[in-house]
Formats: sequence, structure tokens, C-alpha cells
Amino acid sequence: MPPLLMSIIWVVVGLLIGIIATLFAANYYYRTQLKPNDQKVLEEARSLAEKVGVQAEKEAETILVTARQEAKQIRKESDQAIERRYQDLARGEERLDRRQSSLDKQLKKIELREQNLNKRQSRLDRRQNEIDKLASSRMEELEKIAQLTQDEARQQLLELVEVESRQDMARVMREIELKAKSEAEDKARKFVAMAIQRVGGEHVSESTISVVELPNDEMKGRIIGRNGRNIRSFEQAAGVDVIVDDTPQAVTVSSFDPVRREVAVRALSKLVSDGRIHPARIEKLLNDAQKEVNRAIRKAGEDAAYEANVHGLHPEILKMLGRLRFRTSYGQNQLSHAVEASKISAILAAEMGANVDIAKMGGLLHDLGKAMDHDQEGTHAMLGAEYAKRFNVSAPVVNAIASHHHEVEQESVEAIIVEAADAISGARPGARRESMENYIKRIRTLEEIAISFEGVEEAYALQAGREIRILVKPGAIDDLGAMRLSRDIAKTIEDSMQYPGQIQVTVIRETRAVGFAK
Repeated sequence: MPPLLMSIIWVVVGLLIGIIATLFAANYYYRTQLKPNDQKVLEEARSLAEKVGVQAEKEAETILVTARQEAKQIRKESDQAIERRYQDLARGEERLDRRQSSLDKQLKKIELREQNLNKRQSRLDRRQNEIDKLASSRMEELEKIAQLTQDEARQQLLELVEVESRQDMARVMREIELKAKSEAEDKARKFVAMAIQRVGGEHVSESTISVVELPNDEMKGRIIGRNGRNIRSFEQAAGVDVIVDDTPQAVTVSSFDPVRREVAVRALSKLVSDGRIHPARIEKLLNDAQKEVNRAIRKAGEDAAYEANVHGLHPEILKMLGRLRFRTSYGQNQLSHAVEASKISAILAAEMGANVDIAKMGGLLHDLGKAMDHDQEGTHAMLGAEYAKRFNVSAPVVNAIASHHHEVEQESVEAIIVEAADAISGARPGARRESMENYIKRIRTLEEIAISFEGVEEAYALQAGREIRILVKPGAIDDLGAMRLSRDIAKTIEDSMQYPGQIQVTVIRETRAVGFAK
């Protein structure tokens, strides 16, 4: 039933209930409250109630008529909508019937085509069986003639092809490698020579000890003090070792921390020149020397950035960079090495069309971690990259710092340039030196690495450890294997050793036939 009709019915029912309630109320009031002389008022109330009831009946009848008309209209519209829906469904069924008929025709065509294909396939199968039988009979005849089975013939053919292919491959690889090496060496030699010629600095030799000159040998006693009081106070406060030996008019300050050693040398020099040496004076001069060294470190970092023409670095990075002034590697001053690597990076980047600013900043900061690796764990490349990233250095420069020893993947050509500049600065003649003990250990390690590979007969380290020459057994290793062996040994040396410059790996394979005429 429509909502409108329901509302009308409920309104009519409510009016009727109100009229009935009014009549009952009037009757009750009459019986209980009215007096006989109020009969007239009661009749008027009844008359009014009857009029109200009649009026309500008329209004209800009008509302019912209107509701019936609206219900008829709604029913008519519903019938029309249903009729349209039936018509749409009928048209849809017709389309489906036509589609089904078309699909049935196509299915019949496909079935007919499949039958034809099956017939063709059966004919092809019979033909293939005949060909297989014929090939099998011919193969049997060939095996009888050659006195070899099919597997044996295939194995001999594969062995022959493998030998020829390996020889051809080794020859082609050798030609390509020689050609590429020749072209690359010509260009690299030009770039490196030009970079070294333009920015090569002097060789600097420093160690872990410093000598403080004295005006006379009597000063040694004053440095030692009564019962060694002064020298113990100095060593404890400075964190260094003071060696007083028979060297005339000199004492030695020893420490593996170059900054701490520099502070101690400056403080001891002031104590010697002043002449007043006692624990309180030692502590004051050490604090003053520490402040002087901090200023010198900051100024050294600023001067290095200015000399390398690198701008926009954070003051904390400049301060950490200045600490490299007191660090050496194989006798080469690390701050001078950083400036030199920055200049070489800028030259190589300009020649190769790379970003000069990124290259020279990466070259200047590539060894930044060496200024802090005494205090923190980790390689200097990763420590420097993390420290630079902390002060918003650009991502390409951070990658160049972290990847210059291949600890992470190199993401730009500037990172490769920084690595090359680092190698050029460290490997150029006169840049670095090496102690005899480390030299002998490196030579022995080189030969042990080469001998550890299978097929190696002998190995000799030549040219002060810059070349390893390897003799292999010709029967165990062919030409292609010799090329692979040289690469494997070079990769093992790179992963397991630390050395200045580069090491050439030469593999020699030869067969000697010796005869005697009697």
C-alpha cells in the first residue's frame, strides 16, 4: 500500500477517535457534574459534537477520494513501467537468440576445420614416422661405416669445436684487450701526466715521533724533575711518551695521535724556552697549546679549501679537514694529498666533460674519515661519507667519498674521477714511502697469493712489488685460462691487500721442448 494512502487512513481514524472521545466525555460530565437545569447546555454540546463529527466525516471522505485517485494513478504508471520492461526483455531475448545462432554457425565451422587439421596431422605423423625410420637406418649404416656410435661422434665433434673455439676466443679477447688497453693507456697517460705536472707537490716525510731541541743537556734534568715528577705529569696530561736519551741537546716526543703529539711539542718547547717547569705550569701550557693547535687546525682546513677552490663547506667539516694536516700515509701529508687530489680531480673532470665542482669537492674530502678513525670504528671512507652527509654535503660528493675504495657502488663518473685522482696523487714518483718491514711483508703476501691458485708453478714479485710475474703449467692452464687467472689474482690482491699505486699481474704460459744431439 502506498505511503500517502496509509497516512490518510491514519488521519481519518484519529479524527473518529477524537469525536468518540469527546462524546463520551460530554456524557460523563453530564451524568456526574451537570444539574437538571443545565439540560439545555448539554443539548447544545451534543449538537456541536454532531456537527463536528459530520464535518470530520466529510473531510475524511474527501481525503479518501483523493487517495484513491492517486493510488489509481500510481498503479497505472507502474503497469506502464512493467510493460516497457517486458518489451526490453523481449528485445534482449531476440538479440541473444540471434547471437546464439551466429555462435552455433561459427562452432560448426571450427569443428569442420579441426577435423581437417586432424586429418593433416595424421598424414604428417605418418610421414614423420617414415622419415624417422629412414634416418635411423641411415644412422645405423653410418655407424657401421665409421665404427663409432652417435654419442661418441658427437663427443669428438664437441671436443674439437671446444678446442678451436677456446683458441679463437683467447685470440679475439687478447686482440680486443690489447687494442682497448693501448687506446686507454694513451689517453690516461696524457691526462695523468698533465695532472701530475700541474699539481704535483713536494714529498713530505713525517713519522710518529717529534724531536724538541734543548739549549743544553742540563734542561733534561729539569724536564725529568725531582724523582721524575715533571716528566710523569707531562706524559699523563699530554697523553704522549717523552724519551730522554743520550741524544745531545734533544728529547723525543712519541705518540700515534699526531694532533696530541703536536700539542705536546708546542707545550714542551714553551716550557724549555720559559725555564719554569712544574706540574701546574705544565697543565696551563698544555691547555694553551691545545687552543693554538685548534686554531691552527681550523686555519689549515680553511686554507686547504681556499687553495682547492672549494666553497660552501660547513665550518665543522673545515675543522675536521684541518686535522689531516697532522696525518701522514706512507710519509705523505694527508692534507696536502687531499688538496692535490682535488686539483687533479678538477683537471680530469674538465678534460672529460664531468662536473668540476663535484669532482674537486669529492677529491678534497675523500680522506676526511682519516681525521677521525682513531676515535671511531669503521673504514675511513665510510666514516668520512657519514660525517659529510651529516652536514648536508650533496649526495654525489658523499658517494664519491664512500666509494673511492669500492666499499659501495660508484654512482657517477665524478666518483670514478675521485678514485683515479687519489691513486694518481698517492702513486706518483716521490709521493709516498714505505717501511722495509711493510715492504717485505707485502712482497711475501703477493707471492703467497699467486702460488695459492691451482696450476701456478712459480711466482716472483718484481719492481719493488709493483708487478707480480707468474709462471703456470702449460698442460693444466690454456690461453683462455691464463687470462682468467690474471684477472682472478688481481681481484684477490685488490680485496685482501693495501698498497700504494697499482700492481701489474703478468701470467706467462709457455711450452719448452729440449733435445740433445749426440
